[in-house]
Amino acid sequence: MKAQRTPWWYYLVALALGLGAGAGLAAYSDRMNEPLIGAPWFVAALLAILGVVVLVLSWQVHKYATTDPAKRSSVFDVTKAVYTLVLAKALGLAGAALAGWYGGQILVMLPHGEASYFSHAIIECVVTGAVGLADMSIGIIGEWLCQLPPSEGPEHPKTIEASRSRGLAQPAANRSVE
Repeated sequence: MKAQRTPWWYYLVALALGLGAGAGLAAYSDRMNEPLIGAPWFVAALLAILGVVVLVLSWQVHKYATTDPAKRSSVFDVTKAVYTLVLAKALGLAGAALAGWYGGQILVMLPHGEASYFSHAIIECVVTGAVGLADMSIGIIGEWLCQLPPSEGPEHPKTIEASRSRGLAQPAANRSVE
């Protein structure tokens, strides 16, 4: 399986779709006098915690992938690395969409900013939108951190030495014929 980087324009599309949906919801809320705008503070906190978790997991994958095979002290779960990559991709796109969502709400609420309800909702949306942008950035960085270095192949001296130090059999191409 070969994972590819998420194209830059996916983030712009997610941001634009979120912006349109957030503005649409805020406009609907304004017309119907329903309080559907804003974000509870725990949403921003939860998104920030999720961003930190993805960054830490991505750093662990990067640290393992860039360590010399002969110096690796533990076996790393490949499934964890793949899940981390998928999580980083999802966080990047969700962060972009949420930043657009809360940005759209801000645009519609700005004319009503002098009212205390709207000013409080604008502050909530600014904070949560900023965390969404930070999560998008962490997702992009996490995706970059999960890249594998170029493969040195089974015949590379570092790979052979790492196999010997672990007590594994040599690849068939490197065995001497007696």
